[in-house]
Amino acid sequence: MISISANPFPFELDLESAALLIIDMQRDFVEPGGFGESLGNKVEPLQSIVPTVKKVLEAWRLTDKMVVHTRESHMPDLSDCPEAKLTRGNPSLRIGDLGPMGRILIRDEPGNQIVEELAPLKHEVVIDKPGKGAFYGTQLLEILNQNQIRQLIVMGVTTEVCVQSTMREANDRGFDCLLIEDATASYFPEFKAATLAMVTAQAAIVGWTCSSQLLIQSISS
Repeated sequence: MISISANPFPFELDLESAALLIIDMQRDFVEPGGFGESLGNKVEPLQSIVPTVKKVLEAWRLTDKMVVHTRESHMPDLSDCPEAKLTRGNPSLRIGDLGPMGRILIRDEPGNQIVEELAPLKHEVVIDKPGKGAFYGTQLLEILNQNQIRQLIVMGVTTEVCVQSTMREANDRGFDCLLIEDATASYFPEFKAATLAMVTAQAAIVGWTCSSQLLIQSISS
């Protein structure tokens, strides 16, 4: 057991039952020309965390423990995309439309791939999810249970949407989650700050948070 000086109190990390979960670090959200930018967002805050996510990923890989990547994505015929999601908002490009990196949020399209710096290794798990949370409509729970995983180290984007949704889903299923503060980002910095506060409120009601440096030091020692 590794005791990490997390917020709001130490997180007791058991590497034998832990997995690294990287949420939606895909080109459609992180790179210019993708779905995130089509919604009027500036992608620089998301791009800025890629080096940090990479450092944590590389350190975690040295432990030889499970890594899970997620991508928000849909079938080419959009049969798994509800009408309410398809038409919500007023973007210049909608889900399924042809953008600079192929069809927006469609599986196997170039824009739906995880950014090159964080590309999954062949043995790492990749979950394609139709919703915000990584447990909805996926085999994630089954995979984690099969591997006797009870703790999740969480990184990715966006903090207040897919990351928080996944952590809340995980919390309801009995998992302990540690969110890496500088390895998550939002298009809106104030939303990230609010989410970090909500996650750790009331004695870790959703989970814990800590810095990437603290996690890397802890698992490297």
